[in-house]
Amino acid sequence: MNAGPLIFLVLLVAVLWLLLIRPQRQRQAAQQAMIAQVAPGEEVVTVGGLLGVVKDVGDEEIRLEIAPGTEVRVAKQAISGLVRKDG
Repeated sequence: MNAGPLIFLVLLVAVLWLLLIRPQRQRQAAQQAMIAQVAPGEEVVTVGGLLGVVKDVGDEEIRLEIAPGTEVRVAKQAISGLVRKDG
């Protein structure tokens, strides 16, 4: 019995895991950690491109002030990142 094709298949799966699955899981973990640390007063951007200041953080949603006196409710999962405030 020739073990060559089996070894090739195992190596192919290992390479796919290292190049695709593992980095995606790391990105997901970093995104979840960032969402868990969002606090009122921080400026965030949503996946739809809305920029706003966090006013309140709930269990499943965040209230963003997108303009003076205008607040919207956004799902926590819709937050794509924090806006950096460079001096």
